[in-house]
Amino acid sequence: MAFAAFITPMILAKFKVSLLPSSIAEILVGIVLGKSFFNVIHETQVLTTMSTLGVILLLFLSGMEIDFSLFKKSDTSTALAAKRAENSSDHSPLFAAGVGYTLTVITAIILAVLLKITGLFSDIFLAAILLATVALGIVISVLKENELLGKKIGQTILLFAVLGEVIPLIALTIYTSVKSGHVGTLWLISLVFLAAAFLLFRFRNFFTHFQEYTKSTTQLDMRFAFLVIIVLVVLAETVGAENILGAFLAGIVIKLLEPEETTQQKLDAMGYGFLIPFYFILTGAKLDLPGLLSSKTTLVLIPLLLVAFFITKLPAYFGFKALFGKTNSFAATMLSETTITLILAATTVAQNIGAMSTAQSGAFIIAGILTCLLGPLFFKRIYQPRHEPTVKTSVHLIGASLTAVNATHGLPNDWYSIKMYTDNQGRYDAYKGVTDITYLDSMEPEKLIKEEIFDTDVLVLAHRLAKDNYDLALAAKKYGVPRVLLRLDTQDPDEAQKMKAELEKKNIEFFSTFTTGVGVLRAAIQSPELLRLLTSTDAEIFEIHLTNSLYSGIELSELPEIQNIVISRIVRDRQFLPPRGDIQLQLGDHLLLSGSRKDVANLRQLLNNQNSVEA
Repeated sequence: MAFAAFITPMILAKFKVSLLPSSIAEILVGIVLGKSFFNVIHETQVLTTMSTLGVILLLFLSGMEIDFSLFKKSDTSTALAAKRAENSSDHSPLFAAGVGYTLTVITAIILAVLLKITGLFSDIFLAAILLATVALGIVISVLKENELLGKKIGQTILLFAVLGEVIPLIALTIYTSVKSGHVGTLWLISLVFLAAAFLLFRFRNFFTHFQEYTKSTTQLDMRFAFLVIIVLVVLAETVGAENILGAFLAGIVIKLLEPEETTQQKLDAMGYGFLIPFYFILTGAKLDLPGLLSSKTTLVLIPLLLVAFFITKLPAYFGFKALFGKTNSFAATMLSETTITLILAATTVAQNIGAMSTAQSGAFIIAGILTCLLGPLFFKRIYQPRHEPTVKTSVHLIGASLTAVNATHGLPNDWYSIKMYTDNQGRYDAYKGVTDITYLDSMEPEKLIKEEIFDTDVLVLAHRLAKDNYDLALAAKKYGVPRVLLRLDTQDPDEAQKMKAELEKKNIEFFSTFTTGVGVLRAAIQSPELLRLLTSTDAEIFEIHLTNSLYSGIELSELPEIQNIVISRIVRDRQFLPPRGDIQLQLGDHLLLSGSRKDVANLRQLLNNQNSVEA
């Protein structure tokens, strides 16, 4: 079993089989090595225990994959945020996924009734649960491989998959309680949710402070994760629910506690590197294909269930169509067809309580495996990547000067959209043919808001009067401008100190021409080449924000396009880290670097791709 788990991904890589999810490959290997063919893997107590731990970790890690920010309503905490939300004409990914999954559930119920009428499967409720499931883990892996998690289509498919795993899981828990005769104690299941809420509240600051107590021989974050898993899994089984419900809730709890990236990586390693393959391989090994295929019931059910699985998700097309074109909506529907994770767990539970025969269970599993083979294949064939031009950062600058004009001219046109404003008629006349500049007849905040001058990503206040800059900065931040930067030149030290304290409190950036000049001159004296670096157009200083999950966890030296770029610092949680080659990058890191604009642009394109569930 261990050798099979080790060799399977190597075979896939050797023969470049990219269309086959590793979990499905492991089930197929189990089929070959189990009862169906060579019969060298036998079900034992040890393997059964490891398989059970594998499915618990699989559901736990699935819970950790949910990006709860996608369920949040549009930010309306500031006037600018509310205005942008109101002007957004598109439906949200949550709306599209919700509509699509509602139609899927309705179709699943209709098909379950048809299965009962035809005599193929008598349990309507169980059939509806099985038909409405989606394999969240497989969907996530396909989206990651295609760098789609951070794009709107990826977010929408992800939310559909989350609904397709959470809702059937809860329904399965209720179903098993009813079928096993524990209806009177069904309310006890709420204790699992209450326990999850208690753990979430009690340990809400755990990952903020655990570094103070942990060391290499304790791995406190891992011990805490398994404590949460064991508490909720044991409690779920005690109150008559399924252990997979407790595992899934444990994953949600850990996710909401916001663990460090290294914790996520260690949990992934424990699950996908050790126990989860045992679950998939043993699932395949237990299947007796010759026996199943000798049953007329199974032979009839497999194609019918496969068609039923596909028909169930087809109405999701109309949900996706609210956001995307016909082709990509159909591609998203095909990827959403994948369903295996909960099928495996549900059929095991159903057999244990006598709600399903071995032939029916095998038919559901084989049909589920086929959806995981065909769904990603159709998706990759049909999906048409849409060119999404790099979104330019909007910069509005109030206060025209030779320094400001030259500074903005040095910014890359494909990265920034810049507009300049001034209330000085002479400077407006001087620069109106040189840059995009607008004359202001009033500097009142209300006037600037009305004329949408505060509707920007970055507001730079470079007016000659510090008090004007200060007042406008506070008004802009209150309005909701994400980033405000102002020039603060004042000769009164007491006034300057009060202003700086308030600006820091409001998270507003500021500078003075005097201190900036002194700092640059000091640095130039200490490092003779720094001045040339700061003023050179061939090797400028840039900052790149890492938002692409594909590059999270890799070492700095392994970054592509890095040969002609010099990394000077990595900023993580406002801390400066030395740029060692072996340091592992994390989502949210800011890289301060220098190099030619072309080389940096290539690296920025890769690292800024929003392939993240936190996007």
